[in-house]
Amino acid sequence: MPIWRAGFGIIALDSALGPAVGAPVTKNCPANVAADFSVTHCTRSKCIRGKLQLGGTEYGTSLAAGAGTIHSQSMIDSDCYTVAPDPDNPSLSEAVVGIDETGASVEARVVVERPLTLFLNRQEIVTMMTIGDHPDWLAVGYLKNQHMLRDDDQITSIDHDEDLGVVVVRTEQETDYEEKLQKKVRTSGCAQGTVFGDLMENFEDVTLSSSARIKTSWLYALTRTINTTPSLYLATGAIHGCVLCREYRALLYMEDVGRHNAVDKIAGYMALHDIAPDDKIFYTTGRLTSEMVIKCVQMRIPILVSRSGFTAWGVDLAREANLTLIGRARGKRFMALSGAERIDFDTDV
Repeated sequence: MPIWRAGFGIIALDSALGPAVGAPVTKNCPANVAADFSVTHCTRSKCIRGKLQLGGTEYGTSLAAGAGTIHSQSMIDSDCYTVAPDPDNPSLSEAVVGIDETGASVEARVVVERPLTLFLNRQEIVTMMTIGDHPDWLAVGYLKNQHMLRDDDQITSIDHDEDLGVVVVRTEQETDYEEKLQKKVRTSGCAQGTVFGDLMENFEDVTLSSSARIKTSWLYALTRTINTTPSLYLATGAIHGCVLCREYRALLYMEDVGRHNAVDKIAGYMALHDIAPDDKIFYTTGRLTSEMVIKCVQMRIPILVSRSGFTAWGVDLAREANLTLIGRARGKRFMALSGAERIDFDTDV
């Protein structure tokens, strides 16, 4: 049951079982709007029928069923991602007892990290430290971002054994991973760090969309939505988050102990669900480093945003690739050090 904020109005839909995974959930709605509203889950149980209003034009909805209540704006913003954090999942954190600064006993929830060994066909690739959710997306995203999987490689299966801590990605034909494993570099990524072959491969050949835009009103709405979304970060800290967005809508929100893992989960989801990158915005809670810039460019996402700061090489690479790089985004403040021509200033500070 999805609920969305859109333009100047609210759309609220309800169906007994919800839409099939991956199926559009709006009717009589422009294709470019409905495309990003394929919802796998939404936590609220009741909504009343409503209308979607964009630019003064209303689009009727016909999936609503039964009476209910319209939820608050904060609920609409935070509950209806395609994929959202799951801070209540007991497998992702555990309670630990200690003492505070006064010597009093306290209980804190801490993130659980566990090893996950990735195989590509019969070859062991890497062991990653991860919180353990979405191992299929993490595996595919890692292989795609390391260029161990090409666009024409056909994945035949993804198998995960939770007890063994192993995920195996199988393809129809052999890949070129052997050569990649001969070149290993460890980056500044948190936790385990990223091991990769030729990180800069094809970097200069990527052309990012010049028509992509980000309005300041979208930026402010996104930062507000993301910062107030229930998450492991808010519950436990000690974790990074990455969010795939379109306009003012946050679509996918992934978390992990290493920011590179969160990026790879989104890359894997995009690859497996054929999500186009050209009109997307990528938000990260971590620093805007060279690794983050390179991965965003390789994923062909033209706009990268963070509430944190920059590194010099990250800025240099963003300018080389014409990536819009926005950092220190908090409230109505931000700093853009590359690609400012994509920013539309449509609100007053």
